[in-house]
Amino acid sequence: MDGDWTEAEVGDFLRSRRARIRPEEVGLPAHGRRRVPGLRREEVAQLAGVSVDYYIRLEQGRGTSVSDAVLDAVARVLRLDETEHAYLRTVARPRRQRRKPAGAPRVRPGVQLLLDGMERNPAFVLGRRMDVLAWNALGDAVGGFSRLAPDERNVPRLVFLDPASRELYPEWTAVAAQTVAQLRLLAARYADDPGLCALVGELTLKSEDFRRLWTDHEVRECAFGVKQVRHPVAGLLTLPYETLTVPADPEQTVVVYTPEPGSETAERLAVLGSWNATTAAAGD
Repeated sequence: MDGDWTEAEVGDFLRSRRARIRPEEVGLPAHGRRRVPGLRREEVAQLAGVSVDYYIRLEQGRGTSVSDAVLDAVARVLRLDETEHAYLRTVARPRRQRRKPAGAPRVRPGVQLLLDGMERNPAFVLGRRMDVLAWNALGDAVGGFSRLAPDERNVPRLVFLDPASRELYPEWTAVAAQTVAQLRLLAARYADDPGLCALVGELTLKSEDFRRLWTDHEVRECAFGVKQVRHPVAGLLTLPYETLTVPADPEQTVVVYTPEPGSETAERLAVLGSWNATTAAAGD
């Protein structure tokens, strides 16, 4: 990802959002032939209170000095939600990130101790490319991370390139869309990360489903939610989750599954934890 990508992305993103808005929704007449669905560029400019030329430059990625007021006005016209609004600011005014030293990201020992202390909750750490960097025992029992090669411990690769993911996630379509929406946010946030560029390129080449979802330009911050997992040992698990950013390294996110105590899923996880411990002991 680089400046060329963000220049193209701001235009693609705005065009995709223009296409969602019908003229009559914003008080404009709907008559007349339209070559494309949604609002025209001049209509967005008019409603946002800027010149057509100024808005065109923004869609062409030439508005790097655009003000917050203009971006706020465009977001209002296009009815962007909070995440989409923040995303527009990121791609319209990309900032070069400080490049970290080469090498695999490291999870601090204190964070690993935090994971290990959550014995009843599956938990793991995601990096900036949605790589799984660390986990606790129950997180491993659910996700099977320790059985994977390091380069396979990546959520988008698992979702789109591992055929078993469609069995693992009963709601695979929703999981896939959510994964792409989160990856697009990260790709904009770390636009100069060659590893992210390579990941998007790999998935684009190898997965038709990824290509289709990527062109939708959906963005979503997956800070919490519910995910269903059909585990080969524990059966169907309904897993609410929460995410926490590591303060000392904001590129790392702790994901914790939080089933309600006493629920069927909590009971199944307890059995899975015991089975996993027994299996590990037998292996040792």
